[in-house]
Amino acid sequence: MKLILGLGKTGFSIARFLSEQNINYKIADSRMNPPFLSKYTSLLFKSKPILGIWTSSLLIEVDEVFISPGIAQSETIVGWAMKKNIPIVSDIELFSRFAKAPVIGITGSNGKSTVTKLLTQMIADSGMLVAIGGNIGIPALDCLNEKIEYYVLELSSYQLDYSYHLNLITGVVLNITPDHLDRYSSFEYYIHSKLSLYQYCQYSVVNLDEPLIPKQTNVKYFGINIPKRANDFGTVTCHNICYLLKGNNTLMSVDEVQLIGEHNTKNILAALALGDQIKLPISSMIQSIKNFKALEHRLEWVIKKQNIDYYNDSKATNAISTIIAIQTLMYKHQNIVLILGGIAKKEDYTLLFKFINKGITGVVLIGQSTRQFLQEINTNSIIYANTNTMQEAVNIARSMISNGVILLSPGCASFDMFDNFEHRGRVFKDCI
Repeated sequence: MKLILGLGKTGFSIARFLSEQNINYKIADSRMNPPFLSKYTSLLFKSKPILGIWTSSLLIEVDEVFISPGIAQSETIVGWAMKKNIPIVSDIELFSRFAKAPVIGITGSNGKSTVTKLLTQMIADSGMLVAIGGNIGIPALDCLNEKIEYYVLELSSYQLDYSYHLNLITGVVLNITPDHLDRYSSFEYYIHSKLSLYQYCQYSVVNLDEPLIPKQTNVKYFGINIPKRANDFGTVTCHNICYLLKGNNTLMSVDEVQLIGEHNTKNILAALALGDQIKLPISSMIQSIKNFKALEHRLEWVIKKQNIDYYNDSKATNAISTIIAIQTLMYKHQNIVLILGGIAKKEDYTLLFKFINKGITGVVLIGQSTRQFLQEINTNSIIYANTNTMQEAVNIARSMISNGVILLSPGCASFDMFDNFEHRGRVFKDCI
């Protein structure tokens, strides 16, 4: 008997898959009205959901627990299962038992979705059938199909924590910065979680610019510099124009790319290196890069109205993401008003506040972190939304400049005011 913990998107996916495989299970959620309850009950699965406070009786006759990413290791049910030596695994682990095509894994604190989408587009443009899933929105189990030639999975640290036998043809840890420290007892544990991806890779891709990622042998490297080896990817700047390189060969100018910012240049290099590991044609990958547009909620240009450019960077849920957004826009714009706030994570925001104090025209605060940030940001041009609504925040931001940029890059989680970061970004765009 299997036990599924959590009746959200992942738990529902696991339940449907186990039902199709005729594997007995029970499913439990500590909430009385989990998000996928009505969808689950409408399909008349044999196992009725067990709702409410978890008890140790849930583990009776259970030989394996499938855990949803949102459930922390500190949950009592997890501790009980560990004491009983009952294996606890992710849906990614279950997926890996059934996937027959090669799997590519992508993780990192920032940039995962962009690289995952870009690489998927590269594979599709080369004429192969590819499925994309994991942490990016489509549960991995929903992607399983006999016709698929490659799977590209975005993997969170939560998913990696409960995955032990993945079989990845190639993979990358894009970067590691402090994040999810409300979930991990220390930054070191978070680092270990991210780096665990490499033990499952047949061929690894490594970011030379990320000091927390140990250098390895028999890997393909990428970074913002001229490559030292013929098969690695990097850049060179000549006459103020940046070019992408493979070894000594020039591939294209960054000016031909629709994605903006050095962080996106690194994302492109990572996708190129991963594609090269599976022998995708360079010419095809270059064309895919030229056609690729920024993802929604990720430093997404929305519109220009009355000399003000609006950018939706709602996906920025940590300090480093907001710093990157500010740095990127500062190259082209002098006046930037930042909409900041939400549920602050247990990370050091000091560097972000320094950037704000030096280079931001104004700040509008929203959400639960307002009082904390008011005390720590020194700029005089800081206002908080009294009604704590996005509409008021946008109106205040408009009043602060006559030209320049209004940037939603909250640096915080969204759940105090919104369903998720996507909801926050859509509301921002509606307000504009």
